[in-house]
Amino acid sequence: MESPNLRMLMVLLPKLPLIVREAIMHILGLSEPAKYLDLHSALVISVIRSLIEPSASRPPSVSSVQKLTLKDPGVKGRLWVSTYASPSPPETSIRDELMQALDDMRGSRLEDTQIATPELISIEAEWTGHRPAASPKEPLPNVSNKELYSKMMEDCTQPTTILYLHGGAFYVCDPITHRPVTSKLAKLTGGRCYSVRYRLSPQHPFPAALLDALLSYMTLLYPPPDAYHEPVKPQHLVIAGDSAGGNLTLALLQLLLQLRRRNTTILWYGERRKIPLPAAVGCNSPWLDITQSFPSWEGEGYAPFDYLPKPAIVERAGVKDCAVWPAKPPRKHIYVNDELITHPLATVLMSKSWEGAPPVYICTGWEILGPEDKFFAKKLAADGVPVVLEEYEAMPHCFAMLLTKTPGAKRCFDGWAGFIRAAVSDPESVLESRAVFIEARTLKETRLEFESLSSVSEEQIQDRILAKASLTTVAQTSPKL
Repeated sequence: MESPNLRMLMVLLPKLPLIVREAIMHILGLSEPAKYLDLHSALVISVIRSLIEPSASRPPSVSSVQKLTLKDPGVKGRLWVSTYASPSPPETSIRDELMQALDDMRGSRLEDTQIATPELISIEAEWTGHRPAASPKEPLPNVSNKELYSKMMEDCTQPTTILYLHGGAFYVCDPITHRPVTSKLAKLTGGRCYSVRYRLSPQHPFPAALLDALLSYMTLLYPPPDAYHEPVKPQHLVIAGDSAGGNLTLALLQLLLQLRRRNTTILWYGERRKIPLPAAVGCNSPWLDITQSFPSWEGEGYAPFDYLPKPAIVERAGVKDCAVWPAKPPRKHIYVNDELITHPLATVLMSKSWEGAPPVYICTGWEILGPEDKFFAKKLAADGVPVVLEEYEAMPHCFAMLLTKTPGAKRCFDGWAGFIRAAVSDPESVLESRAVFIEARTLKETRLEFESLSSVSEEQIQDRILAKASLTTVAQTSPKL
């Protein structure tokens, strides 16, 4: 069997000219990142960018990329993983209420659109916790998932439970790929993560993943009869996610707010259940505008620092046909049917109000998503929501998960986990909104005014989103994030 080191070598060998060129530019101080980043970090970003950008001569297929991220390498080391599959409830109330909320929130511009009803199915998730006594290569004990969960709970020191929704542009990645993230958050908070294996697109377009997230939320609050966890108190529950998972996190939050506006209860295993809000929400580089209407997607301002490919590059390269894409009937957007892309639970920047939401944490970098993340933080503050924004100088998308050895990554995880920990143990401490800019080399913090985070109005943003959505065609390209 091929060793991981050999596989890595085979990946990096074709990139050797790029690595040499970038290293020389960095050492001579001729590249923008050289002003802010160490050589290793700059090389990592360059290589990731070259791997992600599709090639016109060898375009990828959606299914091949998806499959690549779903391979389970197994569990070893200082983490607990226990899988639980929440069964489909006997009633359809949870799905019925989701569909009603989707209908209520569509607005007049979407009144004639059809929203497909997703199947209500069993949804798996991974309970993840820190395992301090294990050696770095020690496998999990060969016991049942229920016993693994019990052992994990012995190492939990706090009641904090994080409902985690992974990133991956809605079509790749899995709780498997995000175990380093969830185990680290569990370690830093003293609690545990419930990392959801929600359905991926394009096989299961919006709102399937949102239904899975809501079902998982209810599973934590009101465990099904076969569950091996106790009910989680809402004041101990935090929803978190990165990138597309950050979008799904905030869509779930907006859905919960909508259900509460209507005083909705859900019939769940024979009982009418209220829908409380979580203690807080924590997002890492959330993707908030599925239309990609912000100028940062087209301009060059963030190109030296981020690795996300621009839409124009992706469209030129195209995509290799496969069993799952192009979709049938055809659509342009991998996550959502084209006519629904501006729905507030898909492109969450279209949501009218976040009033009444619990405290929200957002971190972002000098990345393509940075402008929309900062605009959203300003919007939350204007709606009276306690919000903490941390902007990291010269850092790419989800940098703390990639540049793991850098001081900035440690600071980011400390900020993210610290916010979650405080929201559960000392709720009053997260009620004050603040925005900070964090320098790359020194980690020096500078307070920012929320008014300075974005110069565009909410009306301008929504007009831009609607204009971009109107250009949608069924010409199919590969996913853009």
